[in-house]
Amino acid sequence: MRKHIYESGIIGNCSFMAHVHKNTNITWMCWPRFDSSFIFGSLLDEKKGGEFSILPRQDFTSYQYYIDNTNVLVTEITCPDGKYRITDFAPRFLLYERYYKPLMLIRKIEPLSGNPHVKVSCRPTGHYGELQLRPAPGSNHLEFLGLERSVRLTTNVSLNYIQDEQFFVLNEVKYCILTYEKPLEAPLEHTGEDFLTRTINYWQHWIKNTGISNLYQKEVIRSALALKIHQYEDTGAIIAASTTSLPEFDGSGRTWDYRFCWLRDAYYILNALNNLGHFEEAEHYFQFIANITELETGRYSPLYTVTGKNEFVETIIDLDGYKGNKPVRIGNQAVEHIQNDIYGQVLLSLIPLYVDRRCIYQRRLDPSAFINDILDKIAMTIDESDAGIWEFRNIAQKHCYTNLFQWAGCQAAIKVAGHVGDETLLKKAKMLRDKATQNIEACYDPERKVYTQAVGTEHLDASTLQLIMMRYLDPASQRARDHLAAVEKELKADNGLFYRYVHKDDFGKPKTTFLITAFWYVEALACVGRIEEAVNNFDHLVKFSNHLGLLSEDVAAEDGSQWGNFPQAYSHVGLMNAAYRIAKKLDLPVFV
Repeated sequence: MRKHIYESGIIGNCSFMAHVHKNTNITWMCWPRFDSSFIFGSLLDEKKGGEFSILPRQDFTSYQYYIDNTNVLVTEITCPDGKYRITDFAPRFLLYERYYKPLMLIRKIEPLSGNPHVKVSCRPTGHYGELQLRPAPGSNHLEFLGLERSVRLTTNVSLNYIQDEQFFVLNEVKYCILTYEKPLEAPLEHTGEDFLTRTINYWQHWIKNTGISNLYQKEVIRSALALKIHQYEDTGAIIAASTTSLPEFDGSGRTWDYRFCWLRDAYYILNALNNLGHFEEAEHYFQFIANITELETGRYSPLYTVTGKNEFVETIIDLDGYKGNKPVRIGNQAVEHIQNDIYGQVLLSLIPLYVDRRCIYQRRLDPSAFINDILDKIAMTIDESDAGIWEFRNIAQKHCYTNLFQWAGCQAAIKVAGHVGDETLLKKAKMLRDKATQNIEACYDPERKVYTQAVGTEHLDASTLQLIMMRYLDPASQRARDHLAAVEKELKADNGLFYRYVHKDDFGKPKTTFLITAFWYVEALACVGRIEEAVNNFDHLVKFSNHLGLLSEDVAAEDGSQWGNFPQAYSHVGLMNAAYRIAKKLDLPVFV
């Protein structure tokens, strides 16, 4: 059986994201928001998903790559007639002291050799494939009608050729600029070239301002660029992935919609970006959390839409699914879950804005009031069973991981309380930290010398590796080494891959490994001083990327196939944090 790899890259500008396949097709793009219906969605249904491809008339080979240190993607097509190049990007650059990030997809098509005959097919769709848009030609554009807002393709390709999907000789540079609602009212060639240059400059400048060691630079840079465009800058929300319903393994039925902001995932993403010296993303996210805090008088939901709403339901829609995998879901039932680790992670996400001297906390929410509110939520939930990090649907336990992050959140609150001189807040945070410690210790199995998944269960869980990375366990202690040894014995697969757990859940036993847990394992190895093993395992893990260095959520241990939503922010966070941990242990210099 052929190894399964996602053969596409992503482009984006913090307003939208698009997946560009090696075959030139835009296989996934949601407009106007990350969680909107796709307008191109052949990833989940080749009949209903529409198409935006630029194909030759004969068989071809494809070579795809990013322009160095950017989110600008290039696809080169070689066919018997010749060779041509497509440069795809979403414009992003500084304009009038603000970021220009329109709902605009630009495709530049250049002949490189010979006389290639190409066909441009552009058939956007709406309402998750239920609505086929009607093209209406203008002087230099096609306007696609049927949605609440118009979608317009402005181009110097013959409109008749596009409407008829007719081949033509590519003998000069062509541009296809797709816009949402607002038409392009500027010279086509000038706009395409100017926006391309500015977008390349923006991304390369952003990377130049990244603090990074010379260890695994290529992989960390690609991961940082991928993570950056998972933030919906308008509100500060950060999504887990841009896709929905890509199965955890073929035929699994484990098909989830990840186009939302999980408070847990956002913590890990911001931690990774903070390690690289990027604080802007945390400041945007702070505004997102501030608005949620104002609206939520009781619990936080585990996840929110990119506009901070939690009133949505998980539904199944009538699409063929990725390679026939059903169901296809939009929305996510996890919004209804009790997941109590999130309160600690909110505190950890925002602590740099209060204790880092480069940030001026007086300009933000009153730290004492804000943190006291989060501590009240921890106090309310600290002894409660929940669905845990893996979002069990019918299993509620007192999870070790949940109490660990309540413990860590309290540690963060203690730092802020000391920073602002609030003794009452300090006392409260210490009391809750000690309570969380008691609950964590209730998960300890002295006979096996390991912390279990939850109180009263024998199951082991890769999330408990965080006990070492969060320094709840002293990495130099025998207890940390014993815990790591017990967890790796049960959950480690070949090539450094790692299972979340191996017991049955709501859907049976998981068959694929979860990539971020493998990177957690690398971090844990580095923490306890097993540096050579950490490096060797990291070297194995980076091989599970696709041709562009992008990582999936899950990997099949038996053949290294990529599965799950793609690219997965979690996995790229894991890579970045593991590389950072190894570099610190090796005391490597950071280039800033």
